Amino acid sequence: MSGPLEGLRIVDLTRILAGPFATMILSDMGAEVIKVERPEGGDLSRGTGPFFEGESYYFVSVNRGKQSVSINLAHPDGQQALKDIAAECDVLVENFVPGTMRDFGLSYEDLQAVNPRLVYCSISGFGQTGPYAQRPALDIIVQAMGGIMSITGEPNGGPVRPGSSLGDIIAGLFATTAILAAVQERERSGQGQYIDVSMLECQLAILEAAVGRYISTGHVPGPIGTRHPSFTPFQAFKTADDWIVVAIVGGVNDQWPLFCAAIGRVDLIDDVRYVDGYHRTLNYDELLPELEEAFLKKPAEQWLREFGRLGIACGPVNRIDQVLADPQVQERGAMVDVPHKRVGNIPVVNSPLRFSRTPVADLGPAPDLGEHNETVLQGLTGYTVEQVERLRTEGVIAAEE
Repeated sequence: MSGPLEGLRIVDLTRILAGPFATMILSDMGAEVIKVERPEGGDLSRGTGPFFEGESYYFVSVNRGKQSVSINLAHPDGQQALKDIAAECDVLVENFVPGTMRDFGLSYEDLQAVNPRLVYCSISGFGQTGPYAQRPALDIIVQAMGGIMSITGEPNGGPVRPGSSLGDIIAGLFATTAILAAVQERERSGQGQYIDVSMLECQLAILEAAVGRYISTGHVPGPIGTRHPSFTPFQAFKTADDWIVVAIVGGVNDQWPLFCAAIGRVDLIDDVRYVDGYHRTLNYDELLPELEEAFLKKPAEQWLREFGRLGIACGPVNRIDQVLADPQVQERGAMVDVPHKRVGNIPVVNSPLRFSRTPVADLGPAPDLGEHNETVLQGLTGYTVEQVERLRTEGVIAAEE
């Protein structure tokens, strides 16, 4: 069986994380991804740790299953080679500083002339227009400027960057969604189109309730630890031996009485200060010490069993090693081995997508730099052996290692 995107061909000019994450998702679903890299060193993430037996795990984890072609886009012959590749592709993705592709003569308008059906997606820190368009932007910059760091961490603490590269990853997810939408629309119109993805705006798009609270109340949200701004209890608690999370959303089927019985505090059930989720949150500072004291009386596993028996949402606060060893994660095949020609298999996080008829295929290896120069330039664009050798001799593509 083939992946749902079999037959879709993508030329990928992205580096580091946001763009490669987007094209990784498309590759996992069966699209053919041709990664175009600079001949000298390729994608910067090839040299980024952590390393697995000498290979960049960072690079492998988001570039599995892709092909690599090394092209010097500053050279006129390299620009022509990219045009020839794009003429045979459905989608182009790039994440250069705005204006770079136009300087190369490879803008959307340039490539639309050779392939009117091309969907062209640009990912940048701040978008292609506006006063910040030319600013460099890495993950932490857009996380900071987008507001998420200001609402992450403990009360009265400094700003905290979440432990994952949300600035890059969220932009990659939105880019993937936009690309698939444009490909679908092309089935009706027969035309490609240009997509402008701003990492900053993607951060704003995921702030949901924080923006709503400010617009509704005028109060500027700040960090509140693991708790929820509207529901209580809805946070992490320290038990006798470890941390767990418990979540009660209140409303018509408020589980507060069950929760109070479970922690041995039935006296709190009818306390007018805690009669519903709104009042529990309003009186949070008074309630929290009562709950913290109760949770310290039993170990985490016992609390999880008792809450689970009552149907109260709860879970352990797992470390990374515990997540990977979790039976649910293992049963679902959430980790998978990617083959590598030098080190054997490298375990990576599998695609989380499950299709009933067109499953995600076995994940292929991450490519060596320029590994598919001949495959793409000769097999796809029809270049002769002599043309490819000339490009190599002139430094337009990487020399064979």
